[in-house]
Amino acid sequence: MPGVSEADPGPAVLVERDAEDPAVAVLTLNRPARYNALTLELKTALVEAVRELGAATGVRALVLTGAGKAFCVGQDLGEHAAALRADAGSSFDTVTEHYNPVVLGLVDLPFPVVAAINGPCVGAGLGFALACDLRVAAAGLKFSTAFTGIGLTADSGLSASLAHAVGTARATELLLLNEPFTAEQARDWGLVREVVAPAEVLPTALALARRLATGPTKAYAEVKRAVRFGAVHELPDVLAAEAAAQARLSTTKDHAGAVEDFLAKRRPGFTGE
Repeated sequence: MPGVSEADPGPAVLVERDAEDPAVAVLTLNRPARYNALTLELKTALVEAVRELGAATGVRALVLTGAGKAFCVGQDLGEHAAALRADAGSSFDTVTEHYNPVVLGLVDLPFPVVAAINGPCVGAGLGFALACDLRVAAAGLKFSTAFTGIGLTADSGLSASLAHAVGTARATELLLLNEPFTAEQARDWGLVREVVAPAEVLPTALALARRLATGPTKAYAEVKRAVRFGAVHELPDVLAAEAAAQARLSTTKDHAGAVEDFLAKRRPGFTGE
């Protein structure tokens, strides 16, 4: 729970390559005794890890998950209370210093990101999950926006990402009433792709990431940009952006090779180039 004093051993985040496919990276929030509550240590390490992944070579898909029984329960309220007592005016600097860079970093990664939501996913943890491109969730787990429960509004992009995922009416309801919702509800609303048994969350997410890692990585990056752009711009601007993206992709080896494979009735093989 947030605020407990028990320390977790090892790095605050773990970054590993998948043994089956090294093109898949796994980023794990590694403070299970605190349910991966966002302490300064964890937030700082997460910002750096996402930045390094963005510059990494050979990575074509990422899985984001949490160690132990939770994905992420949001801000560590013990640390937040101490920051409020010390200087309330600067206590929310963490939003611009940590939350925003993590969200933007995940969204801007040049390859797909799959969230393996293995347990409770709350507040900024939900924001991080929605910054991923696809989500797999454990059956029966609880999500919560949490913010109004402590007198706050949304951060970590939730005011936009949640509305885009479930619609403005439901997003407003979830943020105002702060009522927990289940993985099964999230699936029915289109917020998560698949709900599986808890033990199957990471294997299912890895299988999805491995599939994506064999695909046209540059096209996937353009899709990520196009969807974000299209959600907030007028149609003429969207059409122009799509045309520019297609022009960029026209020179890729993946596109040229896939066209030849189609004409030859072969299954395309993508290299990410």
